[in-house]
Amino acid sequence: MKTLYLECAMGAAGNMLTAALLELVNDKADFLKQINSIGIPGLKVDMESVVKCGISGTHIRVSINGTEESCADADILKYSHTNFEKIEDIITRLSVSQKVKDNALSIYMLIAGAEASAHGTSVEQIHFHELGNADAIVDIVGVCMLMESLAPQETIASPINVGSGFVQCAHGAMPVPSPATAYILQDIPIYGRNVHEELCTPTGAAIIKHFAKRFEHMPKMRVQKIGYGMGTKDFESVNCLRTFLGETENSNDEINDWIAQLQCNLDDMTGEAVGFAVNLLLQEGALDVFTAPIQMKKNRPAVLLTCICSERKAHFFAELMLRHTTTFGIRRTICDRYA
Repeated sequence: MKTLYLECAMGAAGNMLTAALLELVNDKADFLKQINSIGIPGLKVDMESVVKCGISGTHIRVSINGTEESCADADILKYSHTNFEKIEDIITRLSVSQKVKDNALSIYMLIAGAEASAHGTSVEQIHFHELGNADAIVDIVGVCMLMESLAPQETIASPINVGSGFVQCAHGAMPVPSPATAYILQDIPIYGRNVHEELCTPTGAAIIKHFAKRFEHMPKMRVQKIGYGMGTKDFESVNCLRTFLGETENSNDEINDWIAQLQCNLDDMTGEAVGFAVNLLLQEGALDVFTAPIQMKKNRPAVLLTCICSERKAHFFAELMLRHTTTFGIRRTICDRYA
């Protein structure tokens, strides 16, 4: 199966996704020609090779009439402070396929819904600030064009590093992840680590949520192409989003799943209470649950409780074990499985 894997160890932004996907296509010049001809007046999209932490990758630059959007003042940005209806009108008029238009509008609807929830208003009343700029439109439409060209049968993303701290935006200083980003990333595994900056933007979050159907560790795959989309800022770790395009296998004689083995030691529970926990874990869908006698400190007899489940559901079953046993912590081991 043709699979695209998105590694989001340093978050995700629209321009990083565009650059990382662009590195996977064969004719980069043709893509640049296409996107510069989609129908946005004065648009100029360029790619440049940059090196961060010794790794070479691609950075995307978007300018309108010779002025880079990231450097321009708000009053000269053509599409600033616009609403969803105007965004819809702009995208509908672009010289791209209907599939690209539909995907781009779906992504903007995700963002609009998140903004509406964050501000306690309706989608119709939402005004896009930075997300109404032409570079945000280009990022979203560009990713949709590249996804159409690459045509992966499945898109998988890693858990997303959102960063930490505060970010300055049109409404003032916002906590990281921003309210809109946090809303979009509901039900998606996220974490904040190492960097006191915003690593995942609403645009990046919405694009990934729209295209990725699974969020997990990299599956077993035969990688054919790798892309590096570089961010603007520099950190101790390389600021990039990495993409892998290749083939995944789903044969019964191959490792075809990641399995979590969750364990805890119990020396202060009755047999009935342990039995209740075992039955509950099985009823909730664990692949297997079993106990083994062990000897703990001061020669106390105890029970080792083991729950085997899909890696994707490890957090759910760990919570059940913490809630229905007396343990203070759960040990997790990720295993390969032959099925």
